[in-house]
Amino acid sequence: MNDAAPTPPGGRFADTIAGQSGAPRMLLVWDAPNMDMGLGAILGGRPTAAHRPRFDALGRWMLTRTADLSGRRAAGDVELDTASDGSAAGHPVEPEATVFTNIVPGSADVVRPWVEALRNVGYAVFAKPKMSEDSDVDSDMLDHIELRRHTVGLAGLIVASADGQAFREPLLEIVADGVPVTVIGFREHASWALTTDELEFVDLEDIPGVFREPLPRIGLDSLPDEGAWLAPFRPLSALLR
Repeated sequence: MNDAAPTPPGGRFADTIAGQSGAPRMLLVWDAPNMDMGLGAILGGRPTAAHRPRFDALGRWMLTRTADLSGRRAAGDVELDTASDGSAAGHPVEPEATVFTNIVPGSADVVRPWVEALRNVGYAVFAKPKMSEDSDVDSDMLDHIELRRHTVGLAGLIVASADGQAFREPLLEIVADGVPVTVIGFREHASWALTTDELEFVDLEDIPGVFREPLPRIGLDSLPDEGAWLAPFRPLSALLR
């Protein structure tokens, strides 16, 4: 009799993007505080279910890109490197998806279902208490990128963040090593990535299935000929509070 626990539905998918082996990585790091702020600025408030990113769709998009990169490496279309630990970079590429987030004191019960849903899909989650304005996760994201870069090696890197001050120069260093780097974000807030030829930029809304409904994106750089109203982010009465 086999006493092993059965594999839960979706378990294979979860294992695939959890980053469990020594193979070179297609690494995704998601800056949750920064991406949430960018989405909130577009919506003018907290997102409804229709405008919350679907991480399963993002994961499938990442798996497709990983398979494409693996195929090009196997065909010799990509110059291969060797990881710092001596492992051959020609091994099949493994996708690893990670979300970095802050937890405000007292919000654990609210955030827990979201964190568990991410882990169930197959994302690793790094959670850090938000004790002050300096308690961001940028340095933790960069440390994780460097860990993978200098151990198993990076076959590709995807960074979801609009924080050019924190990421632009480190990402250009990685590109200089021959690693393709993609930045995911919102075009309204990521001009640093859009204008850097060495980086590929992908607007989050352009990834199939990530949003159930189109985002209400009207900006000063995309106005219709007849003009458009831009709603306030908060009521005027908030000035009295």
